[in-house]
Amino acid sequence: MKSGGTEEHLYLAYSHQSEDCIFPLHTSISLFLLSYCDRKLFKVFLVPSSDGTDDKLFGKAHPDDLEVHFMSRCQLPLVVQSCCLPAIVEENGKFCRAGLSVVLRHIIQKTYEVDPSKKLVLELLGFKKTCLKACAEVSQWTRLCEISIPQAVESLLNASPDQCQAIPPEVLLLEKKLGEPVRVHNDDKIRRHKLQQQKAGDKTAVPALAKRATKNLSPEEIKDQEPASLELRVAFSKLVVQEIPATTNREPSHIRKTKTSDLPPLEHVFAEGLYFTLADVVLLPCIHQFLVFSKKHNKKLLDLPLISSWYHRVQEVPGVKSAAAKCNMQFLQFPDLLSFPDEQLRDFDLEEEREDNQFIGGPRPTMTKLMESGIAAKFFPHPCPRWTLDWNSLPAAVSPGEGKMSIDRALRKQQQLNNLVYMVTKLSKPGDVIVDFCSGGGHVGIILAHTLPSCQVVLIENKELSLVRAKDRSDELGLHNIWFIQANLDYFKGTFNIGVALHACGVATDMVIEHCIEAHAAFVICPCCYGFIQNTVKFTFPRSHQFKEVLSYKEHMILCRFADQTAVQLPPERRLIGKHCMGLVDLDRAWAAEGGNYSVQVMSMEPESCSPKNNMLVGVPI
Repeated sequence: MKSGGTEEHLYLAYSHQSEDCIFPLHTSISLFLLSYCDRKLFKVFLVPSSDGTDDKLFGKAHPDDLEVHFMSRCQLPLVVQSCCLPAIVEENGKFCRAGLSVVLRHIIQKTYEVDPSKKLVLELLGFKKTCLKACAEVSQWTRLCEISIPQAVESLLNASPDQCQAIPPEVLLLEKKLGEPVRVHNDDKIRRHKLQQQKAGDKTAVPALAKRATKNLSPEEIKDQEPASLELRVAFSKLVVQEIPATTNREPSHIRKTKTSDLPPLEHVFAEGLYFTLADVVLLPCIHQFLVFSKKHNKKLLDLPLISSWYHRVQEVPGVKSAAAKCNMQFLQFPDLLSFPDEQLRDFDLEEEREDNQFIGGPRPTMTKLMESGIAAKFFPHPCPRWTLDWNSLPAAVSPGEGKMSIDRALRKQQQLNNLVYMVTKLSKPGDVIVDFCSGGGHVGIILAHTLPSCQVVLIENKELSLVRAKDRSDELGLHNIWFIQANLDYFKGTFNIGVALHACGVATDMVIEHCIEAHAAFVICPCCYGFIQNTVKFTFPRSHQFKEVLSYKEHMILCRFADQTAVQLPPERRLIGKHCMGLVDLDRAWAAEGGNYSVQVMSMEPESCSPKNNMLVGVPI
């Protein structure tokens, strides 16, 4: 077992609580994971949502062996005050992790780092450690688990009885997803094993999986689980192929020759498919509260057979019942959930809206249509195209060449930074807060913090390794005017004066612009990955009313697709069309921002050869 290192503080929001749940649900979820991990690695603080919240009413809906402290929001570290809770920060540190998924993933990683024997905890992160890693703005699954279902259940619990007749659509969507075929990285192999098992009528599955399901339990836990664990074992028995040794002979020829389309689909055992992951940990407290509410109000659940089965299956995972007991969660049993047989299953239409994204033809018809309406890409001249930092006089840790970049790439990165630093320096004044969104390894933020010591610089990035590298470079330079926040953009709520982003991917550019407009802050943004732009929950395209009057969503997507065709290896004519499409997409963004009382200029970085994605949007509030 390794040393825990610097103590970290975990800050959780607190509004109120019931017998077995602390609200908001994000707090109950976080406390449940702490119990499951069974490690006291964090000093836990509950932060009342308002001055009127009575901490004396705080009861037993938290782990019995966990010491919990109360702290008002004004007492929080300044970097935490800029973020939505939950959040984790090192004691007296400037590195903050915020947002449910980021915080939970860090708890898991920290648990394994301190105690490598807890491999089952690490496995919660799933295949390639990507469970709930994608941000909610681009991942429908992350959004459903992290935001939609917790909010829907909280709204249901807080609603008056006459307003909560129907099952929340978000819960119905989870039921639908649990009924979808499972797709995994070795899908074909597992489905062929399943077909072979079905044809052979294999009856050895339950004993094999009984060993797997109980190998990590104490004798007392095994005794307690024997009556109830059969369901979990039967569910696992569909995947007994995982227990087949590597030396197993090849499948019979009739199995190998079976077409992929004729193979049996894999069914969900847990939320993400075959294995218990962080998604199950997030969903369990939410669905538990929903089921408790349904029972209390005599609502039967014929419409949710898959959720009901999942709910009981998850309880049989080693460690779940003990974690729930610590949090005073009393699981319901099957008879409490089943409906009367004469009730009819309602037919819910949960099909998500499907856009027609089939691209036909090139961009010229769309470009012509815009031109006929008087719309053409417009690039403002660069105010100081030859301006450059004196890179030779700067500390080595400031240079992007300190990473693993080639010499040519490091030179182009320096040229890109020249453009952003010049623009930000021109816009800034002493005391300003400058936020480097999508900061990556901190190339922009670190040079800004070094060259503008009278300003506070905040780096926001959702990839932990990139941000850790940035912090290491900052520590080497001894910078004191810099904060690091690992979070998705939506979890940053601080005030600031200038927002900057170098190559914000796809819709991330629009998210940064929105954050800046909400904060009434200037922005300097270089977009990237135009081909990834698509309608999301918060953003629809085109953005401006001028473009909406001329182009459909599909036509806008055609522009985005061809805006990505600016790579240096493409023919010059193709790259010229790509540059023009980039200009049109960013003109749409600029006009949308001007509708929010901004003055926005679209220009090219100098030299244009510094990047195929060389557009730069500079916006100033009027």
